[in-house]
Amino acid sequence: AHEIQNPLNFVNNFSEVNKELIEELQQELKAGKIDDAIEISNDIKSNEEKINHHGKRADAIVKGMLQHSRSSSGVKEPKDINALCDEYLRLSYHGLRAKDKSFNAAMKTDFDNSIGSINIIPQDIGRVVLNLLTNAFYVVDEKKKSGIENYEPTVSISTKKLNGKIEIRVTDNGIGIPQKVLDKIFQPFFTTKPTGQGTGLGLSLSYDIMKAHGGELKVETKEGEGSTFIITLPA
Repeated sequence: AHEIQNPLNFVNNFSEVNKELIEELQQELKAGKIDDAIEISNDIKSNEEKINHHGKRADAIVKGMLQHSRSSSGVKEPKDINALCDEYLRLSYHGLRAKDKSFNAAMKTDFDNSIGSINIIPQDIGRVVLNLLTNAFYVVDEKKKSGIENYEPTVSISTKKLNGKIEIRVTDNGIGIPQKVLDKIFQPFFTTKPTGQGTGLGLSLSYDIMKAHGGELKVETKEGEGSTFIITLPA
């Protein structure tokens, strides 16, 4: 549910926008403003392409979940981990922008180019990275909304090759995680988000996926300053 929500939000939002655009289009046509009408129709067309793209994404997620439930032996393939992190950073950011036009945050990347391709199940690792990034953007946005002055919401993602292992770090300058919450964050259904906003499954699923990959998922946090989630994968 958590996974499918992202592309569904896109589909719903762009459908709403298109409804408004079609009304505008009809007004322009009634007024005989053909050039304006053509311009609006181009916007509708581009939104339809986005709806189609995200509909297919939801479809791929469902297929992936069905495969997942059938067998845990997803196929590992060589994948450029830096490209994957970069793609999901943008995906996560634009997903939140589509939901909330006022959302904004700085993005930083620091990729170790010596890593090359590593053997992973891309959908699974992508799912973990997307979840961590979406959480990071959520907490910096919440901190921004709390009205702290001169606060610059920032989410960073970095990769590094260390002692035969690959480390992916997702860092936010949010509010950090209090000690009493820290012990529970990887438990299924535990969430600090308001009712209806979090399933409490993102981190527990991510934790399980990492274990299945022979990797690890850990967190470092400083209350009031932010958190870093660290994915460790065998190289």
